[in-house]
Amino acid sequence: MSRLRTTLVVAVTAALALAGCSRAERTPDAAAPAAGGTAAELRLGYFPNVTHAAAIIGDQEGLFTAELGDTTLTTQNFNAGGDAVNALFGGSIDATYIGSGPAINAFAQSDGEAVRLVAGATDGGAQLVVRPDITSPEQLRGTTIATPQLGNTQDIALKVWLKDQGLTVGEAPDQVQIANLENPRTLDAFRQGSVQAAWLPEPWSSRLVLDAGASVLLDERELWDGGHFPTTVLLVSTDFVTQYPDTVRALLRGHIAATELANADPARAATIVNDGIEELTGNRLADPVIARAFTELTLSTDPLASTFPQLAQDSVDAGIADELVDLAGFVDVGPLNAELEATGQPAVDAAGLDTP
Repeated sequence: MSRLRTTLVVAVTAALALAGCSRAERTPDAAAPAAGGTAAELRLGYFPNVTHAAAIIGDQEGLFTAELGDTTLTTQNFNAGGDAVNALFGGSIDATYIGSGPAINAFAQSDGEAVRLVAGATDGGAQLVVRPDITSPEQLRGTTIATPQLGNTQDIALKVWLKDQGLTVGEAPDQVQIANLENPRTLDAFRQGSVQAAWLPEPWSSRLVLDAGASVLLDERELWDGGHFPTTVLLVSTDFVTQYPDTVRALLRGHIAATELANADPARAATIVNDGIEELTGNRLADPVIARAFTELTLSTDPLASTFPQLAQDSVDAGIADELVDLAGFVDVGPLNAELEATGQPAVDAAGLDTP
């Protein structure tokens, strides 16, 4: 049955694995102050996914560095949210583009102290894709479904959806197995037949559809009122927000510029993102894949804060978390709204999650 999200106020904990491929290694004290609220360096994480298009565009086009001025930008590449959260906790990055699930996990795991959500980045862009002969949820019994990482945004969404369908996770013939695989491995596993379905962000859902013959069983947008849910947000260390507000606002100006570029010229944005993915991974997406991926999502600075209480509840329902924690104070869109106002754009709503 379809689940339409409602507002609950909770948070979650998760087990996270340390990983990630760094473009430049940095020490935890690399972001020493330059002057006032400006940092000498900003260490930014993001993934080589189309759902992180704003980050890739901002980096590739120099939009971040143009706004950061004398602050040096260094970037680090991750496969999934747990890795990025561990980098934040370990002090090797200051900010990261990340999925909504791991963002909530980070807030809960640090008792609401370590991170703040400062902007949205991507709305939509995740699908459950399946072997073509699978046309109903019931036919998933006995299959293996892949997600990018235990406790990541798609892993949580899948487990909640399976529960709603009356399907259980396990190894029995009438159950569903879940394999947590890096996205390139999922593509290979689907082609080989060891995985029959996958809940993936873009461009990987498009790759399975166009490169491996998968069909779309469910677009996650169907589960949300109005079809809107946050796939990617911008998360910043609380210490960094506090110490370097000028640098955070500069980052947000670059983020806004990247989002505006993508929405004004999607074809150019797709090329920039594909160039960035090729630089990061060594592989370029086929033109039909990148084109399809861009039609499945919307780039927006709005974090859709009103959805986060339900996303947190989903982590509990998925068995990733076993405690309910108040999300108040998680969202800090004051700096974003100041920059939006300066350009004549409407403010985004914190949905009451900005007050501790």
